[in-house]
This record gives sequence, structure tokens and C-alpha cells, in this order.
Amino acid sequence: MTTTQPSSSASTTAWAGFIPRIRAADPAEQAFMILRAAFTVAPILFGADKFMHLMVNWDKYLAPALSNPLPFTPHQLMYAVGVVEIIAGLLVAIHPRLGGPVVAAWLAGIIINLLLIPGFYDVALRDFGLFLAAIALSRLATKYDPRPLLWLTRNS
Repeated sequence: MTTTQPSSSASTTAWAGFIPRIRAADPAEQAFMILRAAFTVAPILFGADKFMHLMVNWDKYLAPALSNPLPFTPHQLMYAVGVVEIIAGLLVAIHPRLGGPVVAAWLAGIIINLLLIPGFYDVALRDFGLFLAAIALSRLATKYDPRPLLWLTRNS
């Protein structure tokens, strides 16, 4: 007689159902899952690091042409940037169809800022690649995130 034993942890059970779902998905849905995960985790990590500066000193990435007229320091502005990035990452996790365009717009702003700083053109080019990936997430979300773009609108 064969008996099955219950899983020793809930996380093992969750992963047991998650992995087959990824394997069974078509390539476009797998791409959606990868982009959704990346644009959830990266903005949250980078946003949190704006408070800790463990990865890099983020203040140097703010163009003086943008920061000089402000009534606060670049360091203080980076706190606000960190909050926005964390919110953007959470938005992608909750509603990628809306979060994708938000992240793309945020990256467009970052690219413009970086183009104003000599010597950061390589970072701007990398962020342009991320911008295109955020657009791809947004397009894939039209198929794999069935909710309307804005919660206020309803499909009749």
C-alpha cells in the first residue's frame, strides 16, 4: 500500500505548482513572467537602495541642471526617487498592465536625466534597453493581465 505524506513546508507545495505552470506556459507567457518578475524586483531593490547606498552612491546620477534649482539636496531627492521606484515595482507586481507603462515612463525620465550628464551615456543606453523591455511587458500584459488598464474602466 502506497501512502503520500504531506509536504513538510507550504513553500515546497507552492513551488511544486509554480514550476509546472512555468514549463507549461507558451514562450510569450514565459517572457511575460520573466519581465514581470524583473520589473517587480529591480525597482524595489534599487528604490530601497536609495536609502542605504549599498550598491552605489545614487546622488551622482542626478544631473546638476535638474538638481541645482531645487530647494533640497540631491540626496534628499533620492529618497523621493526611492519611494517612487518601490511603488512602481509593487504596481508591476499587482497590475503589470498599468505598471509596465509607468515603469517605461519612469525610465524615459531617467534616460533624459542621464543624457544631461557627460560620461553617463552608456548607462542611458542600458536604460533605453530596459525602457524597451518595459514596453514589451506592457504589450504582453494586454494578453496575460486580463484587467483593464485602469480599474475605473470596465469591459462590458
